[in-house]
Amino acid sequence: MSEKRHVRPVYSASFSGLSGTETAGEADRTHPEGEDWPALVPLLLEQSQLLRQLVAAQDRQNALLEELVHQISAAQRQRQQELNQWKRANPQLARYCRKAAEILARVQNEFLASLTREIQEHGEALLEEEFLLSELIDRFGPRMVHLNGLLQMLSQLSSTSQSTSPSPSP
Repeated sequence: MSEKRHVRPVYSASFSGLSGTETAGEADRTHPEGEDWPALVPLLLEQSQLLRQLVAAQDRQNALLEELVHQISAAQRQRQQELNQWKRANPQLARYCRKAAEILARVQNEFLASLTREIQEHGEALLEEEFLLSELIDRFGPRMVHLNGLLQMLSQLSSTSQSTSPSPSP
């Protein structure tokens, strides 16, 4: 009598090229772990459970991120409303801020030009001597930071209501 062989998938931890269509006897001869597939079932179940936990954790993280975005955008909307109210209450001061911001922008451009000239003149020395680099940063750094802060504040206070509100998307 001939023995009938059933085709069954072979699960191997190495996945070394088994097509999954060999007969059980062929798999047993070529890969001794072919009979160990029942031992993989708990590992596969554990892996499935871990993947579900990862998905659940990512869903929680996405919900938290959405809440964070909502909180931040609500604070920005409130700040924008306060700025618009201030501008309506102080239209002349808003115009003065706009003029001051334009002048300060020109000052900032000149300041940046002098900074870049200084760097170009002493570029190699700045790389080699720590003292010159510290001196450059001490001379230009604090002024640049404060100038940027002033310019940003004046620009926010002087901007028109249409330019500060989000524009509709096309």
